Amino acid sequence: MDSDIRQLVQRIHDCSTQLVLVAAGAGTGALSDLLGVAGATRTLLEALVPYSEAAFDEFLGQKPPQYVADETARLLAGRAFTRARWLNPTEPRVLGLACTATIITDRPKRGEHRAHIATWQPSRLICHQIKLNKGARDRSGEENVVSRILLNGLAQACGIKNLLSVPLTAGDKLRSEIADFRQLVEQLQRRELAYFGIKDNGRMIDVESPPKLLLSGAFNPLHDGHLELARVAGQMQGQKVAFELAVDNADKPPLDTEVALQRISQFAGRYTILASNAPTFIAKAHLYPQTTFIVGFDTAVRILQPRYYGNSIENLEEALNEIRDLGCRFLVAGRTGDDGKFRRARDLMVPSKYQTLFERIPSDLFRKDISSTELRRTGRKGSR
Repeated sequence: MDSDIRQLVQRIHDCSTQLVLVAAGAGTGALSDLLGVAGATRTLLEALVPYSEAAFDEFLGQKPPQYVADETARLLAGRAFTRARWLNPTEPRVLGLACTATIITDRPKRGEHRAHIATWQPSRLICHQIKLNKGARDRSGEENVVSRILLNGLAQACGIKNLLSVPLTAGDKLRSEIADFRQLVEQLQRRELAYFGIKDNGRMIDVESPPKLLLSGAFNPLHDGHLELARVAGQMQGQKVAFELAVDNADKPPLDTEVALQRISQFAGRYTILASNAPTFIAKAHLYPQTTFIVGFDTAVRILQPRYYGNSIENLEEALNEIRDLGCRFLVAGRTGDDGKFRRARDLMVPSKYQTLFERIPSDLFRKDISSTELRRTGRKGSR
């Protein structure tokens, strides 16, 4: 092992960051380097090398359009990050590190020799792409370049400034891109943004075209009840579901930056998550017109309670009329209350003139008796 690599790996082991590493096609040299320096147990939670398509697809949770691509590396890093959170849910300094590459093999390749590398952590997503000068190196030379970029990406995520030199030729093309999630949350808190959205691959959604089927919540934590509800609602409506986190909440104090980042990061590599300053559904309707909001029974009850409208029936009806005029409506699921009783969506008392605003999800399609409060109390994990 080169001395500069050894020194950098030692600094990585000393920085108290833990990760899940996924490498396909190249990057196993970086894994060997991490394991070759004492202290790897402080850094590495798990490493996976999904070489077969079946293993790759199983880890990613889908078959990607292209295996060696920037979008795929982003999704891999997101999945690696959620895996790291699952393995160590009490450690906020976890990250996912991924590489998908195609380099020299024992048979000629028509396409480019390239690698896409991504590191995903709560505050940001950093992506690197290297297009190698084809024919300029043997396999070990290309692996060395990819592994050095991979280690530099990890070091950068750890806040280490002195990085490895990368032996590039004039024909190599290296570029980098950073998605700063912290900046977005801070802009939201300063009211410079009404909302933003992050796709499963870490890219921003088009705010002019927000998702039309939305499941809002505190997601403390995100759990299988949320995911199953989203699946059933999506099937009923024939649309893809996105999630929404309100940094401001009608019943709770605003979320601070670190808490908001941790809540948002639960969706990495899996689902689209929006974050907004809209604590009420009338505010959400103005942000997301023509949207169907997926809600549980208890939330639907609150939507129909005058106390959230200045204890005024007139204000309540005015808000419901406005929500309807904006083309929004509610898809309501049953829910088990604090008393242990399951309230079905059909038990919701909706005034006759607002019946079309509330569509019920039958309990035979969805019933998950999972309590976020109970998960927090018992220390049980949320969703994988």
